[in-house]
Amino acid sequence: MSALFALATSLLWGLADFGGGLLTRRTPALTVVVVSQIIAVTVLGAIVVATGGWSEAGPRLWFAAAAGVVGPAAMLCFYRALALGPMGVVSPLGALGGVIVPLGVALVLGERPGLLQVSGVVVAVAGVVLASGPQTGGAPVQRQTLLLTLVAALGFGSVMALIAEASHTLTGLFLALFVQRVCNVAVGGGALLVSVRRGSPGLPEGGMGVMWASLPALAFVGLADVAANGTYNLAAHHGPVTVAAVLASLYPVVTALAARGLLGERLRVVQATGAGLALVGTLLLATG
Repeated sequence: MSALFALATSLLWGLADFGGGLLTRRTPALTVVVVSQIIAVTVLGAIVVATGGWSEAGPRLWFAAAAGVVGPAAMLCFYRALALGPMGVVSPLGALGGVIVPLGVALVLGERPGLLQVSGVVVAVAGVVLASGPQTGGAPVQRQTLLLTLVAALGFGSVMALIAEASHTLTGLFLALFVQRVCNVAVGGGALLVSVRRGSPGLPEGGMGVMWASLPALAFVGLADVAANGTYNLAAHHGPVTVAAVLASLYPVVTALAARGLLGERLRVVQATGAGLALVGTLLLATG
């Protein structure tokens, strides 16, 4: 069950990233983040009320709040690093952080994967990095880019570790995700306000008409991201975190394959190799 939940996480995150990437081609990235998360907050709030999730309030919600603050900050650093480039360096390093931090936490807490699982981890992590399309040549990377990427990577991994600790019950998980998303909106909304005051556009060309037309896609991105956090929490509680973290971090493979299938983008040789390695690593982890 842990492997299935973790693979569902990678599928949902991969599709959410793909959808978010398409939306940011015509809408400011911060606007995409904030609006998609507002939709998620609305849906989660209704679920919390319907399930009586408020009864699960407790100290663990601080993990959810921390994840809600760290997540947008990490994403902002990641977007800034991508803007500075090169993307072929930033993307795989960012994905790698989502594996290393939860793995490190699990090992510190006493998890000891078997030999087959260790092999699967190594192969799958290599696949994730290669599927992200690493750049091995060209101009040297600026120190600021590396620093921003490192902060983003640690942030992504920290969110995974924090959300795994946010709740141990299903109704509590709904409440934890709601709290996380409220914090996401607060941090992202503040950043958007500052950005607009500095002269950056808050709406796409075409104004509110384009935003209304984009609402279904924005809802998909926000809800898929929420669902991915939920399935990761379940994966981390139904099996070894060392396995869950690696399988959940296969989302760059999903994004690359979605771009290939829906947009006709050609995979580079290194990306195709990474996808193959990720599949092999998945099989090793699942059978280990």
